[in-house]
Amino acid sequence: IINLLSNAIKFTGSNGEIKVEAKTKDKFIEICISDNGVGINKADISKLFAIDSNISTKGTNNEEGSGLGLILCKEFIVQNGGSIKVES
Repeated sequence: IINLLSNAIKFTGSNGEIKVEAKTKDKFIEICISDNGVGINKADISKLFAIDSNISTKGTNNEEGSGLGLILCKEFIVQNGGSIKVES
């Protein structure tokens, strides 16, 4: 969750809005993190979780990352029986 929030902060300007929602859904907890930041091209969404893609971009304050955060998040979530989805 920390990495997902960090991404939302990184790509949302200082006057932006970030929303965190949590609710139970069957035997799972659904956590939704949304923002009104810069977004991502729909063509790049499928590449977010691929280790061989290089679509890491700078944040609104030129922060840089390794591009591995979402890959690691997905692996952790899947290993614990969950799933992750990105919409833009």
